[in-house]
Amino acid sequence: MIPIQVVGLGMSPGDLTPRLRDVMARAQVLAGGRRLLAYFPAHPAEKIPLGKDPADTIRKLGELAQDRFVVVLASGDPNFFGIGPLLVRLLGPENVVLHPNITAVQAAAARLKVPWHQAQVVSLHGRDWQALAAALDKPGTVFIYTDPVHTPGAIARFLLARRQHQARLCVLEDLGQETEQAVWLSLKDAADRTFSPLNVVFLEITAASPPDPPKAIPALHLGMPEEAYSPEGGLITKAEVRAVVLAKLQLYPGQVLWDVGAGSGSVGLEASLFLGSGRIFAVEKNPARLARIAANREKFRVANLEPIAGQAPQCLQGLPPPDRVFIGGGGNAVGDILTAVLRRLRPGGRVVLTASRLETLEQARQILQAAERQPEVVQLQVSRAQPLAGGSYFQALNPVWIITA
Repeated sequence: MIPIQVVGLGMSPGDLTPRLRDVMARAQVLAGGRRLLAYFPAHPAEKIPLGKDPADTIRKLGELAQDRFVVVLASGDPNFFGIGPLLVRLLGPENVVLHPNITAVQAAAARLKVPWHQAQVVSLHGRDWQALAAALDKPGTVFIYTDPVHTPGAIARFLLARRQHQARLCVLEDLGQETEQAVWLSLKDAADRTFSPLNVVFLEITAASPPDPPKAIPALHLGMPEEAYSPEGGLITKAEVRAVVLAKLQLYPGQVLWDVGAGSGSVGLEASLFLGSGRIFAVEKNPARLARIAANREKFRVANLEPIAGQAPQCLQGLPPPDRVFIGGGGNAVGDILTAVLRRLRPGGRVVLTASRLETLEQARQILQAAERQPEVVQLQVSRAQPLAGGSYFQALNPVWIITA
């Protein structure tokens, strides 16, 4: 295999060195985001766009690199909140060469004439608000990478909700482009304003800002108590089962997870702790539960979980192929759901299903065995201590089978 070259463009192709221009000139296949590919309309290489879900395309690039010189374009430095680590993980470090360039943080610091070696850097791209919340606990400067959900306006509203009224905010738009501009705004003004999608936010946090919001944002963690998700009538994957399910799923950053029969969204929400910039699709047919999933997503500031309304398996057709699937519901349709999931599951993917009925267990085993998936079955029996007459006793929960393939 010819090592794939990952070239950081900096803020624009104008930041390319002569050595990197030579690498670019040798490219037989040129891959990258559509915005980056548009910089090279006359390049003779075959052009392959990397979309929101690049893992499949990266694997195909590995196949093309068997006999062709492949170059992947990245903005800034590909190893700094970029695509570099994903390429290394999927293709192996020996098959990837990373070429760093100027990052948006470096460029923004230069425009503002501020040092960046002591600043905190936070990426909200495909992540939740916890990283930013942690950066606000002490005075200093913060550079923030944004995304379509965590816009400068949303960041300003987040700061206002935490009573960080003394924070100063600057939005740097279109760095390296002819339309580049940097504007200082009050939080109130920024909260109601729209910006170019190509932006970086710079914050100055002063000591006058109170450290805690009036209402603390709940800290999402593995094994949250059921009441944290406000389930109806106990219809939720219990905390102990949830922890085992997440372990069986073997989650990694960047993966796509389907949570089918999501209920309150508890499994998908806690899966976000492992998936980083990956995507979670919480599928639920019940409108009330779907609304609860959305409310819990906002409550725990999980940006990469998308509630999907519909009856499985029919509604699964339009979703991106999954790396991991959890089937926690489905009723009498669970067999059809599992069959549909196996058709869409990516190579090397995993499916985990929970069953409380013998019939569901046996149906799942038969389908998986027929598909030569070699199912693993674990029975989980949980008992919880409850008070009784000045002491305590153990109250058993319903046993659950966890089927993994």
